[in-house]
Amino acid sequence: MRAKIVAGNWKMNKNLSEAKALIKGLKKELKKVKLDKNTRVVIAPSSVNLRSAVNRTKKSVIEVAAQNVSHEKSGAFTGEVSVDMLNDIGVASSIVGHSERRTYYGETDALLAQKVDTVLGKGMEAIFCFGEQLEDRKSNNHFKVVESQIKNALFHLEATSFSNIVLAYEPVWAIGTGETASPEQAQEMHKFIRSLLKDEYGDKVADAMSILYGGSVKPANAEEIFSKPDVDGGLIGGASLKANDFIEIVKAI
Repeated sequence: MRAKIVAGNWKMNKNLSEAKALIKGLKKELKKVKLDKNTRVVIAPSSVNLRSAVNRTKKSVIEVAAQNVSHEKSGAFTGEVSVDMLNDIGVASSIVGHSERRTYYGETDALLAQKVDTVLGKGMEAIFCFGEQLEDRKSNNHFKVVESQIKNALFHLEATSFSNIVLAYEPVWAIGTGETASPEQAQEMHKFIRSLLKDEYGDKVADAMSILYGGSVKPANAEEIFSKPDVDGGLIGGASLKANDFIEIVKAI
């Protein structure tokens, strides 16, 4: 049975004291929630708060992921964070290819393929993001765009590598806009994604892959979105910054 995952991407929010307070609130509320053994709760604070987050979640069910990682292993790359640095402080997974990294920092499919290789090469998990822009959806090219992003960045991998990958479909037009793909639209795309995996790698890989939806998930819509058979959880943005909202979303899984 594939894992159900609720992951909170804090983006460039929360200083150290705020991050500590949020983690404290999450731990307190999670004690009241009976989680299935197949359910994972992940938070992705900013890089300067990762060490503190790891230390503060050691005795809880909360896992800590990085928001980004370099494709380079070390060297003269000012401002970058390597996989070894993350491993050394106990971070076992990283988001790769978030739409904001693609849009604002020009990350290409080729670069993201390198990042995935670097992450997997050190035994870490990649939470790989992808999704179409509004113009792609309007021109009915959304399936082609998603297929291209997945194939270009991931389909050079061996089937065994997918045990360390989580997919996160994020329609860019529904991130931070208040717009949300309908549960039916989310299911349609997630089913399509699973079919791509099945065609390339077979039923075993496709059926085991956790595919998250990332596009303005809130307590009010989480249960309906998560009820769809090919939606295995969510990559949560704004709603992950408030303990009560995030916990309500976790409950919906």
